[in-house]
Amino acid sequence: MTVQTTGPAGLDLSDPMFWTRPLAERDAAFAHLRSLPSPVLFPEIDVPFIKGGDGYWALVRHADVVEASRRPEVFSSEPTTNSIADMPGYLARFFGSMINMDDPRHAKIRRIVSRAFTPRVLARLDHQIEETARGIVDGVLRGEGTGDFVSDVAARLPLTIICDMMGIPEADREMVLERSNTILGIGDPEYGVGSQISRVSVGMALTRLLDAGMELQLLIRRLGRLRRRRPGDDLVTALVHGNVDGEHLTDQELGSFFILLVVAGNETTRNAISHALKLLTVHEDQRALLLADPAARMPGAIEEVVRYATPVIQFRRTLARDTVLNGHPLREGEKVLLFYNSANRDEAVFPDPDRFDITRSPNPHVGFGGPGPHFCLGANLARREIGVMLRELYTRVPSLRSTAPPDRLLSGFINGIKHLPYEV
Repeated sequence: MTVQTTGPAGLDLSDPMFWTRPLAERDAAFAHLRSLPSPVLFPEIDVPFIKGGDGYWALVRHADVVEASRRPEVFSSEPTTNSIADMPGYLARFFGSMINMDDPRHAKIRRIVSRAFTPRVLARLDHQIEETARGIVDGVLRGEGTGDFVSDVAARLPLTIICDMMGIPEADREMVLERSNTILGIGDPEYGVGSQISRVSVGMALTRLLDAGMELQLLIRRLGRLRRRRPGDDLVTALVHGNVDGEHLTDQELGSFFILLVVAGNETTRNAISHALKLLTVHEDQRALLLADPAARMPGAIEEVVRYATPVIQFRRTLARDTVLNGHPLREGEKVLLFYNSANRDEAVFPDPDRFDITRSPNPHVGFGGPGPHFCLGANLARREIGVMLRELYTRVPSLRSTAPPDRLLSGFINGIKHLPYEV
């Protein structure tokens, strides 16, 4: 395979420094890539201790991302979807989950875990979500907290709900949050390797990553063993006693699903809430629209925040066989990255895509993934959490605003906000 990049000078999506650029520059780079007649093949960076590959095709158009999502028999999720390089065995033990599987195994596990996200279960969670959000805002109004919106508000709601769902003891919840930060922040200097890649920095980051995965796995496996003997009214009980066609989740699968739930359910929802504060501070006209009629405007605001911010930037797929996408040949074994952030700014689908507009309709964003078997299982839970939190904040603290630019996570995978100063 000959690796060639045909983007603008200096554009390399694999370079960690690209993800330190201002958002406007990144958006312009992806707009350029969308204007090209075919996908661009980018090289993989050389990372110590991780076996690299021959590069990946960047899928940046909405239509291409949607088509690849709808064809899992061609665009395979195996062996991994959450790293560009193939996940080594020592990492797969902790981080391989159903998002790294194809059918039929994926379908069986999804049917077991989907019982946690049925409309009836989510309806039962509504009171808990509202009560938790109300308590968080009570603390804000009392002047409690650190002045950092992420730790005071955005991170607390999804973490509380997920841990309550799973039956995680209160004493373990701070550890769960810290370990999820480590897992998704592996490329950020605060949590992992940073942009200066060396054998020492990568080795230290991989050690922290493995430790985080192991601690989360051990926590949920202990709880799983307990729930097999003494069932409770929590999701772990449902998971360890649930089966499909006689199959149960193994300890390994239970642990991997917990990590997936913590990372996907906690980190992405908290980032959507954090982005919402920033966006509704900068775009005062949209904030005024929302405050004028929160009940009517909230559903559109949620979808537009997720589209505009796109908390999960990309996922990887691997070609299971030769195919043609948008007239471009792709070969078996080649890698593609589905860039949801770019698809959500596609001019062919979204008029004036760089405008934040909570009245945008239709809004066929792929912020929860493209259509197909890997569409986010927790999308409706995330929508509930985001909506309830924003409603509590903007009906009770209408003067709420961010006061400085966010401290962004250095990542080409998660559009994360680590810290965000605010005032009421």
